[in-house]
Amino acid sequence: MLLLVTHETRYDYAPPVATAQHMAHLKPLVTGSQQLLRHALRLLPEPAQRSESIDIYGNTRAFFAFESTHEQLVVTAESVVQTQEPAVPPAALREQPWEAVREAFRYHKGLHDDAASDFLFPSTHVPLHDDFVAYARASFTPGRALFDAALDLTRRMYVDFDYDSGSTEINTPAIQALAQRRGVCQDFSHILIACLRGLGLAARYVSGYLLTQPPPGQPRLIGADASHAWVELYLPPVAQAEGASEGEPQMGEWVGFCPTNGRQPGQDYVKLAVGRDFADVSPIRGILHGGASHVLKVAVTVMPFEEMSTQQQQQWLPGAQPLPPAQPRFSQFQTQLGQQAPAAPGAGQLR
Repeated sequence: MLLLVTHETRYDYAPPVATAQHMAHLKPLVTGSQQLLRHALRLLPEPAQRSESIDIYGNTRAFFAFESTHEQLVVTAESVVQTQEPAVPPAALREQPWEAVREAFRYHKGLHDDAASDFLFPSTHVPLHDDFVAYARASFTPGRALFDAALDLTRRMYVDFDYDSGSTEINTPAIQALAQRRGVCQDFSHILIACLRGLGLAARYVSGYLLTQPPPGQPRLIGADASHAWVELYLPPVAQAEGASEGEPQMGEWVGFCPTNGRQPGQDYVKLAVGRDFADVSPIRGILHGGASHVLKVAVTVMPFEEMSTQQQQQWLPGAQPLPPAQPRFSQFQTQLGQQAPAAPGAGQLR
């Protein structure tokens, strides 16, 4: 699937900002199921300094600094990505009992730690608490395959929790969102991560975007989408488990789960960055001198390439043949193994 993602962030300051330094995670990752074809980050006003680097988790982060007074900052990230359905992990990885995976992360003399161990511990927005473990226990029964247990927990959260954009703030504790059984994608992702880490499993936060569908007969509204978040769980190589035989997978894999929609991410998801929680992958953060108050406006559009005009297609992929008009698409709301997931949110609704 060929997608154009536009993410515009605008700050209006009062009083004006004298100097500022910012860091942004707005450049999509390159993965086995996602290729980044074009990317542009536009800044108004023009910064005095700007640079780009890779962080410890492999995300691209942009740094930019302003040394003159400004009343407004507009950050626009435009990306063209080619996505496909993520590959299904080998059966040997999916079918590992969750207790065996937990044991693989315990300290064993003479063995090196897996890099995924960074995602076992509490972080800024993901504490360890018995209530998370208690909620997860119904899915993680003795001897159950880790993949099946995680998928079951994801679906339970979809049923048990209500999506309510006004019920939480960016700093609402995950334990509070768990207790009230409502929140948004960021809350649900933090809760799922806390459940998995509480059981001794490695899980990380993923920021990105989700292609939504407008109501039948209605045009796609520019800027009406939003950022999205989901979770990836680590399936370690079977060779780490005691008694593994030759020929078993020697590399672990991260596999995605979206508790907001009760499914696994597909080709309609765009992966932006990964981290321990939201604090590691905030789209934009900064340190300001001035601007005691501000008004923030964010507009996100995820558009299939075939819905763009020929002129727009040539602008983003010069020399490309115009794509045919969009055709009706079948529902993407199925898991990687072909199992039917719960019904999707209403048309055009981003959960």
